[in-house]
Amino acid sequence: MTLWRGKDPLILASQSRARQMLLANAGIHFEAVPADIDERAVQQSSALSAPGEIAALLARVKALDVSMRQPKKYVVGADQTLALESRLFSKPAGRTAAGEQLRDLAGRTHELHSAVAVARDGKIMFENTAIARMTMRQLSGAEIQTYLDMAGEAVTSSVGAYQLEGLGVHLFERIDGDHFTILGLPLLALLGFLRNERLLGI
Repeated sequence: MTLWRGKDPLILASQSRARQMLLANAGIHFEAVPADIDERAVQQSSALSAPGEIAALLARVKALDVSMRQPKKYVVGADQTLALESRLFSKPAGRTAAGEQLRDLAGRTHELHSAVAVARDGKIMFENTAIARMTMRQLSGAEIQTYLDMAGEAVTSSVGAYQLEGLGVHLFERIDGDHFTILGLPLLALLGFLRNERLLGI
């Protein structure tokens, strides 16, 4: 059973399991077609420094890249950046880097900037950016090591070394922002656009 009313399935330009889960749980028939871009090269050539602008740019580039290979289909691109004041974080390269990120974030509030863009036939039709503010609790060295042991390789799969839908929930004392923004897809705004395009059953 699907709520999707488009002639062709929605295309998600992402390999993110969290984003795929959000669309699937919303009853939307989609296909995942990852974008073929060098995200860091795109970011560096843009000279942008604001985290929300970087996330929005990458979401647009991903959507447009896949849209050029998927004519007449609606293509969703998404991206997320993590900012601690003026510092931008990337996915940690390994356990040591993950531990360093957690030590830097512990006891402080950082921001997740999540952006979504929809393209069709090489043109952007919609975009939206949302922010969640995440306050991590104070963490001892032993607590960080226990978390790293329990989370395993998952710590390298997302910026900040955590997944809030998993063991990462233990790291936080306060969250301001919606669940979808935290998982990297401003879903309510996206559904509103798709509804206006008469692509959803409800």
